[in-house]
Amino acid sequence: MIAWILQAVTVSGMNLRNLPARWGSALVAVAGIGGVVLVLVGILSIANGFKAALTDGTAPENVIVMRSSSTSELDSGVDADQSKVIAEAVRVAKDTDGKPLSSAELFVVVDVPRKSTGTSSNVPLRGVAPEAFKVRETFRLVDGRNFEPGMYEIIVGRGANGQFAGLNVGDSVKWGQNSWQVVGVFETGGAADSEIWADVKTVQDAYRRGNFYSTLRVKLDAADAFDEFKDALTTDPRLNVRVMRETEYYAEQSRLLSGFVSGIGIGVAMLMGLGAIFGAINTMYTAVANRSREIATLRALGFGKSSVIISVLVEAIVLGLAGGLVGGLLAWLIFNGYQVSTLSWSSFSQVTFAFRVTPELLINGTTYAILLGLIGGLLPAFRAVRLPVATALRQL
Repeated sequence: MIAWILQAVTVSGMNLRNLPARWGSALVAVAGIGGVVLVLVGILSIANGFKAALTDGTAPENVIVMRSSSTSELDSGVDADQSKVIAEAVRVAKDTDGKPLSSAELFVVVDVPRKSTGTSSNVPLRGVAPEAFKVRETFRLVDGRNFEPGMYEIIVGRGANGQFAGLNVGDSVKWGQNSWQVVGVFETGGAADSEIWADVKTVQDAYRRGNFYSTLRVKLDAADAFDEFKDALTTDPRLNVRVMRETEYYAEQSRLLSGFVSGIGIGVAMLMGLGAIFGAINTMYTAVANRSREIATLRALGFGKSSVIISVLVEAIVLGLAGGLVGGLLAWLIFNGYQVSTLSWSSFSQVTFAFRVTPELLINGTTYAILLGLIGGLLPAFRAVRLPVATALRQL
């Protein structure tokens, strides 16, 4: 066993030391596999970034309450009487003044031109109650000030501020018959960074929504209080609501687009991977052909077939690893942090997000690259040991 291991290590080391002599064909294999990893990681970073934009900044003790038949805030409705019942339910956290941490909110969409193209896009305008800033603990102003209740003033999420025109502090925008003054820019690290916020009563008046809200965002006194809170609301005959953890709601909102993008990325990577495999096979066949006398000599000296096979596979894996590292590095340099916006299919409004190349994604891409190299080296490896020793030794 030890002798076999020593043989495999010796032959593999010899192969790797001779790689510079075959740098041309090796570079082709590395470039092909690296291109596959670049595309795979790049596309999947879109899905990662979109999901993170919605789920980051959420808290396990935060709950969203909407109408029972609703799938998103856009098609939900809760009246003022119901909002009071929800705010007074069991396990709702309270501030230092004893007021329930329950924010009744109204969700509408407004047209805002993109900075890049000038075309109009649907951007969420959220009317929020004063409690919204206590429920969302990650909220912080990064420029300007907060809006004044009762005034036509808005604050803009950092993501929306970066992607859409006319949303800088001091700008004035007109939606319908009303002009709104931009007075601040904020961030939460999550979905709200794509939104515009204003006083909920002002938004109700501007859009003639009466005393109705879209949803309530509630902070519980503990994360494990969810079931008790949900049971209290769903069994109350005065209510007809759907209760979800904030984390679950945004995970559900991101699932469709993230799954679609991931499916495309994996499909494209598999198709490109076939080309990379053929490139690796060609490279390894060339390497085996160039080393046929060397392989035959090793066989004649007593080196086993398995040692030769392993040496060829090790070379193929090293090429795959190199391609994976190159492709992953390029993907991180090109895509990571790139800011875009896209349409959320659930709310039909724009969500701003940054591509996110995570360590897990890089590891998966590199693993895929190694697998491509391994598959590409299988046939050449077995060809290397099937060639008769006497025939190979006679080759020039």
